[in-house]
Amino acid sequence: MLKYLPTIARTLRDYLIMTIGVICVAISIDLFLVPNNVVTGGLTGVAIILNDLFGTPIGLVSLILNIPLLIAGFRYLGGFVFGIRTVYATVALAFAIDLLNPYVGRYMSATADPLLYTLYGGVLDGVGVGLVFRSQGTTGGVDIIARFLQRWRAIPMGRSLLAMNVLVFAAAAYLFSLDKLLYALLVAFISGRTVDLVLEGASYARQAVIITAHPEKIQSSILHTLGRGVTVLEGRGGYTETERTVLLSVVAQSEVSVLKAIVRECDANAFVIFSNVNEVLGEGFRPSIQ
Repeated sequence: MLKYLPTIARTLRDYLIMTIGVICVAISIDLFLVPNNVVTGGLTGVAIILNDLFGTPIGLVSLILNIPLLIAGFRYLGGFVFGIRTVYATVALAFAIDLLNPYVGRYMSATADPLLYTLYGGVLDGVGVGLVFRSQGTTGGVDIIARFLQRWRAIPMGRSLLAMNVLVFAAAAYLFSLDKLLYALLVAFISGRTVDLVLEGASYARQAVIITAHPEKIQSSILHTLGRGVTVLEGRGGYTETERTVLLSVVAQSEVSVLKAIVRECDANAFVIFSNVNEVLGEGFRPSIQ
């Protein structure tokens, strides 16, 4: 029994994170987007449009629209592929939207400034969706349709998702106004970038590729001065055909200036390439894959 405790703890943690993510998405919808007639993509966007037309509950309608897709997903995509976590996140989001609305919706909107509700609505939505994705779940909807189209019509998921979201946004533009369409597109962009940030993390490290004629000096200084590891590669100049040693190292952003000074002191003619790194797993950074 004890050997299963880490797995159970990890699963419970994932579901807790998913729940927090779902609540973030629900607050974004109830507090920022719906009061200002800004839709999201997918079936939730359809539910928002129907709410404006007929006053139907957004969460309930979203769940009803998702039920046949969830059943079809389990039957034709496979339970393990499709994921029980998708069912949990989809149902939890539907309930969260409607249950939080009486408390969050009473404020109508946290702000009447279009730029502010677009910015905060998009960020909060992206944080929520990112947390759900990070816990290996999805919120269902058009993602499932996209999977079907990919499997049986060989249509790339990105293309089908874009097409379906464009239809939702077009309906919103017709129902509300062109301004709301532009705000919806901005929300989608901000949300997408925030999802990437949640999944990959901010750029907290730099990768350095150093092509030098004095690799031993630089290697020793990186190891002993910075306390960072170095990978030694062999390279050859494409124009000069000269054999050169290439050093590869990853350092914290705060250590970049020190590394530059080391290279400058050891080999002023070295060729150095710095690039942003979103995530590093290993000694000196994050210890393991979570």
